[in-house]
Amino acid sequence: MEISVDSLETPALTKAQLADMLYQQIGLNKRESKDMIEAFFDLITQSLVDGNDVKISGFGNFQIRTKSARPGRNPRTGEVIPIAARRVVTFHASHKLKDLIQGENPKSIE
Repeated sequence: MEISVDSLETPALTKAQLADMLYQQIGLNKRESKDMIEAFFDLITQSLVDGNDVKISGFGNFQIRTKSARPGRNPRTGEVIPIAARRVVTFHASHKLKDLIQGENPKSIE
């Protein structure tokens, strides 16, 4: 199955555009397409909120990282400002995705 994003007007791929691609290329109706995309992202979001990492084989890993509190600095005034501890999401692309981006032909892409 070939998914084409040539018709995108902006460099960002939106959930609405993903749902439209499901509608056009797979044949789901528009409501099912929208619901499937929403459910997919809700699952990923909830998993990350719960503190679980998300691995999408052949694409990459979303990981939760806890950053400690640290002193920061206002670049305009030079004033020291404390930065609170927080959790952040990081993304690491899989080797397959990295190879595709570099134009290499990975052995097994399905």
